[in-house]
Amino acid sequence: MQARRRHRYYFAMMGVCLGLFVLAWGVVRFWSVPAAIGMCLVAMVIPPAAAVFANRRDPEDDWWNDPRWDDPKWDDPGHDRNRPDHEPRDR
Repeated sequence: MQARRRHRYYFAMMGVCLGLFVLAWGVVRFWSVPAAIGMCLVAMVIPPAAAVFANRRDPEDDWWNDPRWDDPKWDDPGHDRNRPDHEPRDR
């Protein structure tokens, strides 16, 4: 899933969360306070789920497989951190 699609899903989920809160205490509480509380409990679960969903990795993403992590000279002073030792240097 592309990052843009994940962002859309995240903002849609957060919009549903806000909508549930607004509807619960703006409209539903006049008919049923327990239903409004239930809607708020459902809305309370949505933000953590949206954050987990928006931050999951995709099979085509390779940010976790950065070759710089395998660089033995990473902490040496004067070492170019943007170019690992096993990558050829451009001259």
